[in-house]
Amino acid sequence: MIVAVALLFMLAAGGAVFAFAGGDDKSRKRVAAVARPPGGARGRAATPQMDAAQKRKNVAAMLKDVEKNRAAKKEKPTMRRRLEQAGFPKTSPRSFWMICGIVAAMAASLAIATHQKPLVIALAVFVVGLGLPRWTLGFLANRRRKKFTENFANAIDVIVRSVKSGLPTNEALRIVAREAPNPVGSEFHSLVESLKVGVTMEQGLKRMMESMPTSEVSFFAIVMTIQGKSGGNLSEALGNLAGVLRDRKRLQGKIKAMSSEAKASAMIIGSLPPGVMGIVYLTTPKYIGLLFTERSGNLMLAGCVLWMFTGIMVMRKMINFKH
Repeated sequence: MIVAVALLFMLAAGGAVFAFAGGDDKSRKRVAAVARPPGGARGRAATPQMDAAQKRKNVAAMLKDVEKNRAAKKEKPTMRRRLEQAGFPKTSPRSFWMICGIVAAMAASLAIATHQKPLVIALAVFVVGLGLPRWTLGFLANRRRKKFTENFANAIDVIVRSVKSGLPTNEALRIVAREAPNPVGSEFHSLVESLKVGVTMEQGLKRMMESMPTSEVSFFAIVMTIQGKSGGNLSEALGNLAGVLRDRKRLQGKIKAMSSEAKASAMIIGSLPPGVMGIVYLTTPKYIGLLFTERSGNLMLAGCVLWMFTGIMVMRKMINFKH
């Protein structure tokens, strides 16, 4: 019994010495891990970096989703959408086609009154009835987009100053809708009215992108969507966006100035053949009349038109720059 007690006492003493002496590295590491405070200096230093990296990943994933949605929904706009882009939201497609029919009937009546050939009458109806109204609609839409882009950066600056002064985002958008000139004011007015009836910000921005399909509106929609989902400083993000839009505008002006000489040369070269042809027709009509009366002359005219069109398209491709 005495030997057993002595043996147990020696084992207990040896265990105590082993525990407090720290002879095992694993034990020391385990004790250090237990004794370390959960919010140590190292953890505090690593947490912001991990949060920033995670936020960047979330933003990148969100941008990919936005681009995928845009690519999936990129389709030819309907006639109603084209009318909205041109600034006629209250005009229905039926009214537009009625106007096209009236214009085509007027062109056909004029061609018949001047005793033109059936082929000329058909071409006049097609060009004036379908081509001219659609070209006019596209011209008005492009002019409206250019006017919107010119004033869009100033509208974003108004939003930035409003947010910095403490106003909510909806109130800042309402100020832009009320104070900005059209078409910026009308587009933001439609956005504000949509938000009033319960449409989400993301859905309202998608409608704005459909009504005004420009890169600037796409950038604005991406910034607002990311800020709404991941948070952040909205005024700083929109301020950076306004700076980017102004840089794009300066780049457009620089490109326009650098390509103006090439555009003037292309206009002069493109206008020389028909101009010379018109002068010769006025001075000596019999000399150039063979091009219109003889079959070989008609073939030569068709070839000249084809080559002129090809040359104009090539020059247009050379002097137009994407930015």
